[in-house]
Amino acid sequence: MVRRTACGGGDRVARRRGWALVAGVLALWGCDFRGAGGGEAPQDITRGLTSGREVARYSFDQALEPEVWNNTGGEAWKVVDGQVFSEGTRNKSLWLRRPLPARVRVEFDARSESADGDIKFEIFGDGDHHESGYIMIFGGWKNSINTIARLDEHGKDRLVGQAGRKVEPGRTYRMAVVRTDGQVRWFIDGEPFLTYDDAKALTGEGHAHFGFADWGVPLYFDNLVIFELE
Repeated sequence: MVRRTACGGGDRVARRRGWALVAGVLALWGCDFRGAGGGEAPQDITRGLTSGREVARYSFDQALEPEVWNNTGGEAWKVVDGQVFSEGTRNKSLWLRRPLPARVRVEFDARSESADGDIKFEIFGDGDHHESGYIMIFGGWKNSINTIARLDEHGKDRLVGQAGRKVEPGRTYRMAVVRTDGQVRWFIDGEPFLTYDDAKALTGEGHAHFGFADWGVPLYFDNLVIFELE
């Protein structure tokens, strides 16, 4: 069974005023916590967002090192002005070879230079193939869909939420993905964005890698940091 949650922006208000007012506050923000555990408080949603031990950090001041990155897109992925850049790889991702901890937070900067948005990445994949883990897309399909998809970005079990939230071209967003259990929780600029609650979470061998992804827009990524969580 898979349960998904779409949310964004209401967490600061909920923490300040308490769970008694959450239902009204989250309705104003367009959040849906049905299926997120039947009453899970927002302070639990943000667990792991600020804690943890840093285990890896990557900035991009030189060419992509093949011993660090599995570049399935070839020359389409490059370093430009100290950032990872692609104008489109048709889902041939740039995978980090180092496996992720089981309990983890992954942070990085992302920017699209297109009105089509389509900021895209993959997590808990096999480190080689598209759609081998969770596919995270902000502003996909010409800035019309925000989604977390499991193994198939067109699948019926994908979470689609935050329909009114669009990528602003030229704006740098700070992404964070947290997993401490079956939930994959996605934050943008410190605010809850989407949560995918997966009772059969993709873990272990074949589901331990992170990758930058792109379809056909100019994207920049930078400042990747990985934290192991308790």
